[in-house]
Amino acid sequence: MGQEIERKYLVNKDKWQRIHKGPGQLYRQGYILTDPQKTIRVRIADTQGWLTIKGLSAGATRPEYEYPIPKQDAEELLDKFSAAVITKVRFRIPFKNKTWEVDEFLSDNAGLVIAEIELASEDEPFDLPEWVDKEVTSEEKYYNSNLSVNPYKNWRYL
Repeated sequence: MGQEIERKYLVNKDKWQRIHKGPGQLYRQGYILTDPQKTIRVRIADTQGWLTIKGLSAGATRPEYEYPIPKQDAEELLDKFSAAVITKVRFRIPFKNKTWEVDEFLSDNAGLVIAEIELASEDEPFDLPEWVDKEVTSEEKYYNSNLSVNPYKNWRYL
């Protein structure tokens, strides 16, 4: 069974702006199904498309199946079958033998920056870069599927 073990963190924007990031990659992704038990996502990055099916999270782990598909198929699925689409620029940042994926969200989620790290096990040790802030792994509002239907611009701050 395919699985993903991933931890998510908010990013300190001031510290993030000061580091060298290199070029980012524009992602356009949409959700054919957003259900608490499962999601079906379509994504385009550069010239490649992907179809991804994810199951219910248990801690930082969830079932995940991801398949490359032709970009044209992904565009059609996004345009004809996705209820909501999000865009973001993803940066891959190496840090102490791990790669962090940092997403700067655009459009309705502009202003939100989230860092993710994929692990081999939930208890795998790793170091946090100085620009990483609060962990939000278990906060569902930060799931990309939820950001597609309840974007950051709609959140009320207390």
